[in-house]
Amino acid sequence: MTETIRSEVKKPKNLVLRLLGPGLVTGAADDDPSGIATYSQAGAQFGYGLLWTVFLTTPFMIAIQLVSARIGRVTGKGLAANVMELAPRWLVLALIFLLVTANTFNIAADIAAMGESLSLVIGGLNHEHALIFASVSTLLQVFVPYRRYSPVLKFLTLSLFAYVATALTVRIPWSTALLAAIWPSPVINADYFLMVVAVLGTTISPYLFFWQASQEVEEMKGKGRRPLRELTKGGVTEIDRIEIDTTVGMIFSNVIAFSIILTTAAVLNAHGVTNVNSATQAAEALRPLAGDFTFVLFALGIIGTGLLAIPVLAGAAAYGVAEAFGWQATLQAKAPDAVGFYTIIAAATVIGFGLGFTGIDAIHMLVWSAVLNGIVAVPIMAMMMVIVANAGLMGRFRASSRLVVLGWIGTGLMAMAVIALFWSSLAG
Repeated sequence: MTETIRSEVKKPKNLVLRLLGPGLVTGAADDDPSGIATYSQAGAQFGYGLLWTVFLTTPFMIAIQLVSARIGRVTGKGLAANVMELAPRWLVLALIFLLVTANTFNIAADIAAMGESLSLVIGGLNHEHALIFASVSTLLQVFVPYRRYSPVLKFLTLSLFAYVATALTVRIPWSTALLAAIWPSPVINADYFLMVVAVLGTTISPYLFFWQASQEVEEMKGKGRRPLRELTKGGVTEIDRIEIDTTVGMIFSNVIAFSIILTTAAVLNAHGVTNVNSATQAAEALRPLAGDFTFVLFALGIIGTGLLAIPVLAGAAAYGVAEAFGWQATLQAKAPDAVGFYTIIAAATVIGFGLGFTGIDAIHMLVWSAVLNGIVAVPIMAMMMVIVANAGLMGRFRASSRLVVLGWIGTGLMAMAVIALFWSSLAG
C-alpha cells in the first residue's frame, strides 16, 4: 500500500520531466547572447514598436520546430541523415559546412559576451572568463554522459527567467506597451524593416532544427525505443508529447524575447539610448538608468543562456557533420567511440574562443553568422517540409495539412528575410 502511494505521488513530477525536454531546451537556446543583443537593439531603437514581431514569429517557430522534432522521432535519424536521402551529397555537405561556419561565429560572439558580462559583474579579464566558459562547456559535452548532461541543460533554462524578473523590476506603461504589441504602428523605413528581418532571423535559426531532431533521437535511444515509423500501432502519445514540449519551449522562448524588448524599450529607449550593439552593452546601459539589481539580473542572464546555447550550437554542428559522413553521432557515446563527433564539438568551441583574439568585431561575426544562417535555413526548411509530408519516409506519422501549411508559410517568410538580408548587406 505504501509503495502504491509513493508511486502515485511521484507521477506528477515524472510526467512534467517526461513531457518537457528537447523542445524546452531548444526554445531556451534560441535566446542566446546574440539573440539578446538583437532583441535589446529592437527595444532600444524602436521602443515598443516591435513587440508585435514576437507574436508574428511564434506560430511559425512552433511549426518548423515541430517538423524537425517529428522527423527525428519518427525516422530515428537526425536531420542531416534524412536530408541526405533527398538532396545531392555535395549540396548537403555545402550546407553543413556553412552551418558549422555560422555556428562557430555565433559561438565566438556568445563566448565573448559571456566573458564581458562576468567582467562587468565581478571584474577581471574578459579573455580569462571566456576561456573558463569555453572549457567548461566542452568538457561537459565530451566527458559527461548524456543522461546526466540532459538535466543540466534543462536546469540552465531557468536562467532565462532573469529576463522576466528584469522586466518586473522596471516601470513599464503597460497600456502603451500592450497596445503597441496588439495594434502596431509600423515605421516605414529601411532600419525598421531590417530590424523586423533581424528578429525573424534570430528566432528561426538552422542550428535549432538540427539540434532538436537529434535530441529526439537521443531521447529515443536512451529509453531503448524504436523509431515511430517502425511501429504497427501506437505512437500517438509520443507525437502528443512532442507537441506539448515544443509548443511550451517556443512560447517560453518568445516570452523571454518579449521581456527583453519590453525592458530595453521602457528603460533605454525612454531615456534616449537607441543604439545598442551587444547584450553586454545593453546590460551596461541599464545600470545607471534602472539600478544595480536590474543590471546584475540582465548580465547574469547573458551568462546563463550562453552556457545553454554554446553546447547547442556546437552540438548541432557536430550532429550535422557526423551524420553527413556516416560517423557515430550521439552524446551518449564515450569520447573514444565517437572521435569525429566530439572533435567537431571541441573544434567549434575552441575556434570560437580563438576568434575572440583576432580583433574581429563581435557585430561583424554576428552579421556573417546571420548571412550564412540565411543561406542554410531556406533550403533546409524546404527539404524538411518535403520530408515531413512524405508518406514513404514518415509512414502514418506524416504531418497534418495545418502543420504543412504553417511550415511552408514560415519557409516563405524566411526566404523573404534572407532576400532582405542580402539586399541590406549589398547596400552596406
